[in-house]
Amino acid sequence: MEVKEYIIAEADKLFCQYGFKSVTMDDIAKHLGMSKKTIYQHFRDKDELVNILIEDKLANQDCANNQFVDKAKDAVHEIFFSLSSMHELLGNMNPKLFYDLQKYHPKAWLYFKNFKEKSMSNAILKNLERGIAEGIYREDLNKEILTQLRLDHVELIFSQHDHYTKGKYTIAQVMIEITEHFLYGICNQKGLEKINYYKQQLSQV
Repeated sequence: MEVKEYIIAEADKLFCQYGFKSVTMDDIAKHLGMSKKTIYQHFRDKDELVNILIEDKLANQDCANNQFVDKAKDAVHEIFFSLSSMHELLGNMNPKLFYDLQKYHPKAWLYFKNFKEKSMSNAILKNLERGIAEGIYREDLNKEILTQLRLDHVELIFSQHDHYTKGKYTIAQVMIEITEHFLYGICNQKGLEKINYYKQQLSQV
């Protein structure tokens, strides 16, 4: 791993644990065991570091989403892949991370908003179309409304996380619970059988 990639990866761990605002370049240097001068050889300032980190994270997530589509046996299976990804991506994430991102790093926040409104929106819509075509989602679904609902779920959880996490749950647990609830609502009987099958498969792993 190159020095720049190493700095990004280790800074990401600190940001996920403490939030963007609380972590300084001094903290990152201390954590890495290197001088700030070395970090500044690769990044102009913390804002640039955060911007590159978020851009890389979203690009990787977009790539992962495409892989889920290719690997999944059906639309429900695709959602179960994304649930596993949520657990990995959000499991140890400090809930205030997105508040910090929006308030202190507007360019990175814009990356996230564009990702949500374009890439994520397209993935949700395509999954709904796939599920209907496969005969496992209800045929009478309004795809446009439900796509927006899923996007609003994401926005709501990140902007009002205190209402849901209550100091007891992680962002990942809340997102997984809401996603499962959504999935049960869009499936027909055949789709419900798929949910039960994949849940049983997971419990045996």
